[in-house]
Amino acid sequence: MSGKFLQRIVHALLLSAVLLAGAAVAAGGFDPVSVNAIYPPLKGSGSADDALATGRVVDENYSMVAPARKPWRIAFLFPQIKDSYWADCSYGVISEAMRLGVAVDIFPADGLDDLVGQLRKMDEAIAAKYDAIVISPISQTANNSSIARARAGAVPVFELANDSTSDDLTIKVTSSLKGIGIKAAQWIIIDAQKRGLKSINIALLPGPRDAGRVKGEVEGTYEAAYIAPIRVNIVAVKYGDSDLIGQSRLAAQLLGQYGKKLDYILGCTGCAPAAVLPVKMAGLKGKVRIVAYGLTREIANFIRRGDIVAAVDTKGVSQARVAIDAVVNFLEGRNEALPHTILIKLGLLDKGNYAEYAFDSSIAPKGYEPVLSYDPGRK
Repeated sequence: MSGKFLQRIVHALLLSAVLLAGAAVAAGGFDPVSVNAIYPPLKGSGSADDALATGRVVDENYSMVAPARKPWRIAFLFPQIKDSYWADCSYGVISEAMRLGVAVDIFPADGLDDLVGQLRKMDEAIAAKYDAIVISPISQTANNSSIARARAGAVPVFELANDSTSDDLTIKVTSSLKGIGIKAAQWIIIDAQKRGLKSINIALLPGPRDAGRVKGEVEGTYEAAYIAPIRVNIVAVKYGDSDLIGQSRLAAQLLGQYGKKLDYILGCTGCAPAAVLPVKMAGLKGKVRIVAYGLTREIANFIRRGDIVAAVDTKGVSQARVAIDAVVNFLEGRNEALPHTILIKLGLLDKGNYAEYAFDSSIAPKGYEPVLSYDPGRK
């Protein structure tokens, strides 16, 4: 049996699993998503958080949109697929594409530091004449010229999850990245007070230095620390791609440098899980508590077991669904007025609310493996 034949069988099985899940979504829909829709006037060349601070903000419940009248072709550019957060986003994209009846292709780069790869994939998507492109930009600024090039070629570009300062985007769909840092730090501060601590030392493993997402989360963490009712010392920020091995090394370096002086490690969705084993090996579980800037199934399982204590939830599945819905509404001319930005409101998971948490808005079904393309015309 050839390798290609086996790959086709595996792909068919994975797609069947998504079809079953997609059928359930189509039958019952998904609950409206709580968002802030932000309209002009607002600051130009700004982040989503700048839009939140300067634009006209409307609290809305974003409901599922009607299926498309034609099978639009939409390209999604992810920074990677190795982090399970992006697997959750792929589930949201594929399951919603099935319900809407549109064709999608997801093109992941090789990591949060693979800007060159993402720029190349953007050029390929423009050349392939997709009806729309949805990008999760690796850089807050370096993707802007390629976004402008797509718009100049009459290809609308939307943004998902990660942020940029481009003024050539049609709509941004993300969460407040600064808000993620603030919410995570606030949970830590309250937890520290419950522990009777008057002063705490925090280390950050936020991901790559130049990623827009990272910048916002770190800024938010510092902002919350500055106004905290207890002394919060951010003793180190160690940047790096969110791969398990690299982040495990960074966590071990933190523990080697600060040891028992450290109270919390705050890390990205790929970074926080990588800190679990180093903390255990150092004999510091319980003393050094790990908090995540995002939620995945892996992180939820760590919270259930007590290895990670809390996670801010950016609701990756819902973000992806809202993004593709916004694209279809735009392509079909259904909008009377376009928001500049749609911010998915944040959640937070810890052991206290684990039993009743609505995971289906955030995490792909158990056992899901990423599927990167769907075409309603392909049988």
